[in-house]
Amino acid sequence: MILVADSGSSKTDWLIDIPGQQPQGFTTAGINPYFLTEKEIIKILQSQCADTVKKAGKIDEIYFFGAGCSNPDKREMVSNALSHVFPKIFISVDTDLLGSAYATCGTEKGYCCVLGTGSNVSFFNGESIVDGNHGIGYVLGDEGSGTYFGKKLITDYLYGNMPADISHQFTERFQLDKEQVIKKVYQESHANTYLASFARFLSATKETFYTRELIEAGFTEFIETNIKTYRDHQKYKFHFVGSIAYHFRDILAMLCSENDIQLGKVIKQPITDLMEFVLTHNV
Repeated sequence: MILVADSGSSKTDWLIDIPGQQPQGFTTAGINPYFLTEKEIIKILQSQCADTVKKAGKIDEIYFFGAGCSNPDKREMVSNALSHVFPKIFISVDTDLLGSAYATCGTEKGYCCVLGTGSNVSFFNGESIVDGNHGIGYVLGDEGSGTYFGKKLITDYLYGNMPADISHQFTERFQLDKEQVIKKVYQESHANTYLASFARFLSATKETFYTRELIEAGFTEFIETNIKTYRDHQKYKFHFVGSIAYHFRDILAMLCSENDIQLGKVIKQPITDLMEFVLTHNV
């Protein structure tokens, strides 16, 4: 049997291919080696993953595609953690962008964009991801991501720049104060996932002028910073994966049209398409 994982900073989607049965899926915490130690990754795998996998039966191969896995040392960290929990199994670890490219582009050339907790974009040449200048993290980049929008929401709220009715909804839902936010962002770990958690609020206020303007500004910044820097960006399709892209795909489609960008697939989670690609191609 084959186990495939697609991991971001917030969560990891897993899918087990069981011969003669429907694939079995489950979700664990996100596994990003830039924010977790090898021991912490092992703990997540042991506590949230191992029992489900063992109940499914013998796993022969594991294909892990994750955020933060573009660096060889970080890939090795994840691979070592997987090998510790699942010894004597073939393990492949690669970046989440490659997994997303497999799920959207297949074997065709094109660009793959991630708009989830973080954001990124890379060119897929039909076989592999071509290194780019993007994906520099939530402190320096992540334009148009959940972390980006969460940060915008919190700062608008704390500065008093949020419309009164929306601010009231925000207060009722999160019960925030300045000291709590500062502690979470500056003193505790996983600030990016904390900030991204507030992006869910955007769905509740999606039809308001405030939220639509916020989404348009974030997506425009992503397009200007991450897409238009590619000189051939009008030649190929741009595919998007991630909850932010999926839930606001109408705004994304409008902005792509206005900027002469060919919009390809927009999917919330690549795991199902990714499993299909792994099963039908020699990854």
